[in-house]
Formats: sequence, C-alpha cells, structure tokens
Amino acid sequence: MAQRTRADALSRERIVEAAVALLDADGERGLTFRTLTERLATGPGAIYWHVPNKGELLAAATASVIGDALTVTVTGSPWEEIRAVALGLFEAIDRHPWLSTQLAVQLSRSPWGTVTPRIFESIGRRVSALGVPESTWFTATSALAHYIFGAAGQNAANAQVLRSGDTDRAEFLRAAVDAWEGLDPGEFPFLKSIAGQVREHDDREQFLTGIDLILTGITAQGRS
Repeated sequence: MAQRTRADALSRERIVEAAVALLDADGERGLTFRTLTERLATGPGAIYWHVPNKGELLAAATASVIGDALTVTVTGSPWEEIRAVALGLFEAIDRHPWLSTQLAVQLSRSPWGTVTPRIFESIGRRVSALGVPESTWFTATSALAHYIFGAAGQNAANAQVLRSGDTDRAEFLRAAVDAWEGLDPGEFPFLKSIAGQVREHDDREQFLTGIDLILTGITAQGRS
C-alpha cells in the first residue's frame, strides 16, 4: 500500500506537465524516463505506475496541450469560432514545436485515440453549423485540419531554425526577398512579383487569411 500511496501522490497530471516542460526545452530527445524522474525527484516505479511507456507519455502530453488549445473562449458565428479554434491550434504548435510531429503521429497511427476525434469534432461541429451540405462536412473539415497542421507546423519549423541560428526573422526574410528579387525575371516572374509582400508579412494574419479562403470556398460550394 505504501507504494500505491506514493504513486497516487505523484499523479498522472504532474507527470504529463513535467513531460511537456521537458519536450518544450529539448524536444523528444530530451524526454526520457531518467530526465523525468530527475525533474520530479521520484523513482521510475512511481512514474511507470501511471504511464507504462514513452509512447503513451507522448500521447498524453499531446492530448493535454491540444485539450487546452481547443478551449475556445470566443463565441460568435461558426466562421468566427473556426478562426478561433484554428488560431488556438496555430499558437499551441508555435509554443510547443514538438507538437507538430506528434500530431502527425496521432493522426496517422491512432485516429481513434483521444486527439484526432477532439480536433475533428471541434472543427467539424462548426463546419456543420455553416449550413453547408452534410455530404461536404468530412472533406471540408479535413481541408481545414490539414491546412492548420501544415501551415502551423511549417511556421514552428521556421521559428525553430531561427532560434538555433544567429539570424532573426527580419534578417531571414530580407535575405529571402533579396534572393527572389535577384532571380531571372524570365524564369521566375511570379516570385519576383510577390517578393516585396514577403518582407513585411505577419505569420498569424497570413495564416488566418488562409483559413478565410478555405471557408469562402466551403460556403460557396454550399450555395452552388
């Protein structure tokens, strides 16, 4: 009974919180049961009592962060709520760079787990409230989810590269714009024409504009 009392005092919630902190600091490589026991000042047995392996620990950390991200406080039209859900997920992936990879794992390997159903329910419930045909709900919700994960994941990857180097975002964008403006106009007319837009763009505004474009297409399809 003494062992169970110690394990219960530790709690699964505390373990998951510590795992998220370790993942934020050093990514998946920084999360081991050894580092976790050191952070929690406990023995491995107490942790294994609640979480039997690293895979389940990563899934629990992912579910915890996503659960917080899906707590939408903005109420309004379904369109506005979808934007709020999307931005919440975007910012969660931005704060937790490891999350993008773990979401891909959850979506591909465990669509019946705790993460995928919550994401699709949160977005899909609002898609259905847009008044579009039920036959389009799955495709529309999938399009939004894939865009969110792709755009947010790329943004997080970009930020991680910048954090690991000596270049800030403004310098990085200036270098990209200068390179694009120097391209052969006969071979790359499009890139040269948009180079100036890249220099000052805001990542979140660009992301939300993409959400609006998808929603415009979804609702237009519903009217056709």
